[in-house]
Amino acid sequence: MIELLADFVVVLVALAHLGFLALEMFLWEKPLGLKIFRQTAEQAAATRVLAANQGLYNGFLAAGLLWGMIPAAHAGDVKIFFLCCVIVAGVYGAATVSRRILWVQAAPAGLGLLLVLLS
Repeated sequence: MIELLADFVVVLVALAHLGFLALEMFLWEKPLGLKIFRQTAEQAAATRVLAANQGLYNGFLAAGLLWGMIPAAHAGDVKIFFLCCVIVAGVYGAATVSRRILWVQAAPAGLGLLLVLLS
């Protein structure tokens, strides 16, 4: 039961990072991106390349988490590694950008990590 819940949370974290990819790579300068990231069109235009790069990295995190969902000998280790990466990114983002990132990114990954370790 805990393993199923852990996998569910890991998939949710992966889907969130695919969403971050879409926001940062494709919607950064659109109304939704401007609203979510609380910036002006001018700020978004000036930072769009940086945001796209950041979105790409979020895609790598999602890919790693989804890779960990493939049944294999070291799937648990893969999940643990990528969840730790998400937690570090979330803590860094919370410290440098907005505390909100701690709850949106790091906390769900922390819950997933706890569940994976318990399973």
